[in-house]
Amino acid sequence: MSSLDGIKQKMVHLKEKEEEALAKVEDLTAKNKSLEQENLAKEQEITSLAHKNQLLENEVEKLEKIIKDLKTSAEESNQSNATNESLQRRLQLLEEEAEQADINLRETNEKLRQTDVKAGHYERKVQALESARDQWEQKHEEVSQKYAATRKELEDFQAEIGAM
Repeated sequence: MSSLDGIKQKMVHLKEKEEEALAKVEDLTAKNKSLEQENLAKEQEITSLAHKNQLLENEVEKLEKIIKDLKTSAEESNQSNATNESLQRRLQLLEEEAEQADINLRETNEKLRQTDVKAGHYERKVQALESARDQWEQKHEEVSQKYAATRKELEDFQAEIGAM
């Protein structure tokens, strides 16, 4: 009777391990899903920043062309001082806008770089969690097989006892 109790305890222990493994698999699956969602959000942010970066580059080119045109116009023009001062003020404003656009471009590029680094980090994290999940699934499968074997052994033992 004590060997039957031992087998029952072993089955209870294996069942507990199986439940723990299932809980761990569910937890890791939830974490994996969360990280994948974060990764998707970061990828969308990268796309958005890349688009913003392109718009700012276009704006910088446009402003640089305007500055060049205004400088050319100012140099070629021998108009009155009032007109010349007005063009100089406009040129200064455009140069300031170009500088601001350049600053924005650098900041956007830095954010894009940081987001790329974070995306790489999250991808590595997702890979690690997927690997851990796979290991837990393998352990779960092994425990399930051991449980089935022990259950079979118990049934055989009970049949043997019943035959006596």
